Amino acid sequence: MIQATALTKRYGPRLAVDHADFTVAPGKVTGFLGPNGAGKSTTMRMILGLDRPTSGAVTINGVPYQHLAAPLREVGALLDAKAVHGGRTAYNHLLVLAKANGLPRARVDAVIDLVGLHSVAKKRSGGFSLGMGQRLGIAAALLGDPGILMFDEPVNGLDPEGILWIRNLMKALAAEGRTVFVSSHLMSEMALTADHLVVIGLGKILADEPMADFIAKNSVSYVRVRSPRLAELAPKLESRGWRVELQPDASAHVYDAEPAQIGDVAGAEGLWIHELTLVQSSLEEAFMRLTANSVEYHAGRTDAQRALESAEAAGWGTPQVSQNSQVKEHIQ
Repeated sequence: MIQATALTKRYGPRLAVDHADFTVAPGKVTGFLGPNGAGKSTTMRMILGLDRPTSGAVTINGVPYQHLAAPLREVGALLDAKAVHGGRTAYNHLLVLAKANGLPRARVDAVIDLVGLHSVAKKRSGGFSLGMGQRLGIAAALLGDPGILMFDEPVNGLDPEGILWIRNLMKALAAEGRTVFVSSHLMSEMALTADHLVVIGLGKILADEPMADFIAKNSVSYVRVRSPRLAELAPKLESRGWRVELQPDASAHVYDAEPAQIGDVAGAEGLWIHELTLVQSSLEEAFMRLTANSVEYHAGRTDAQRALESAEAAGWGTPQVSQNSQVKEHIQ
């Protein structure tokens, strides 16, 4: 288990991590999310004793990292895939780590096979692609067969097969009862991998909760309704206290109602329904909504981007801007 209590880090006048409290529990994959500059890397470095907290504390199984008797056997980490001596072969890099930590040579062979580097094990790592470097870093993290794993952007440079492999590996490690803490900017991948989320913005912890709870609390869901008699149906739904928004594509978004409830009303009134779809926000949408005021770096927007974002905010989906005059009117 990883436990942070009032964890704080200052770099001169800049407050990188601000009294962070969170727990990374075993038996689940915990995703660590935040905008660029939010404090994710600094927090992970403090967990591993690479940066000293200005105040507060972070412990691993109840003690600071530097007090662990056999760190590699308790914590495996991948923070920088290129932090390897480029003149060493993949095998020798892992062998040095193994010998320094009292691990058998057989463990080196095992992790090389596990990450799929057997064919290049005797090649110098300086010539590795980013994806191969990621696999070598993951092998080093797994070398001591630790109970706690930390990965910072582990899918960088991996091909689709590699992404699927690391996703399933992290899930399997958590299923074994290990603590898995992973940082990533790929929301779609995190949504498929993480069970629990810790979200940080401008150094502050914004959320520490299960994935499903996070999305439910930071999203807006509605039921998309299509009916040839929508003009008659909409007032019936509004009379039940549900908010109904008519859309340019001849559908309606109904809020605070379940599809079955809407279907019951339509059936009782003898009105045909062509579609009842419950639309829920994605992890990306929930994350963007929560961290909207915690982004340190704001990029510019083209007119096309503004149109798309305005339309999506209005619940119109992603239209073809050049062909949708209603979208243009909405942003003017």
